[in-house]
Amino acid sequence: MTAKTPDLVVGVSGASGVMYGVRVLDACRELGVRTHLVVSRAALLTLSQETTLSPADLAGKADVNYRVADVGAAIASGSFQTLGMIVAPCSVRTMSEIATGVTSSLLTRAADVTLKERRPLVLMVRETPLHLGHLRTMVQLAEMGAVLAPPLPAFYASPKTLEEMIDQSVGRALDLFGLSWSAVRRWGGEIPALHGQVE
Repeated sequence: MTAKTPDLVVGVSGASGVMYGVRVLDACRELGVRTHLVVSRAALLTLSQETTLSPADLAGKADVNYRVADVGAAIASGSFQTLGMIVAPCSVRTMSEIATGVTSSLLTRAADVTLKERRPLVLMVRETPLHLGHLRTMVQLAEMGAVLAPPLPAFYASPKTLEEMIDQSVGRALDLFGLSWSAVRRWGGEIPALHGQVE
């Protein structure tokens, strides 16, 4: 019996940072992970503002594409087995909708299904500064089992380019699914660990 190719649901919402979603798809292609992509309407606007990619270019990076209004799609059912779901980037609106469980699109429905099936849900939330409502929503999501993974730069990796900073954040998020991407620079590996106590 051959091993089943792992499946990962990838959501791209309308926050700034659409390249995080693009690089998640690129990384999964390199890792042999089958991707199921759902993109919000606002994300397509961000795609046009932040990159030279077309919607077709983005869709071409995924193995399976779904319309955001298609709430009857495979990824809307818990019986469709996946490694989990990542939303990269994750807008505050998307985060808030997931937290309430009142989902209005396939993107948030798929995230809700991921939570109810106790699969990893990783949200690369892009917003700053955060007000108390945002923080309370994040606590609620963490209590529900989601992982909040804002894409913060890892300066210890000595990134030389914006692309390296993006890839480090993407790779660390994929670590949460047990996926190890070669673009990640690791402490104690490529990056020498400090020995002794640093004051």
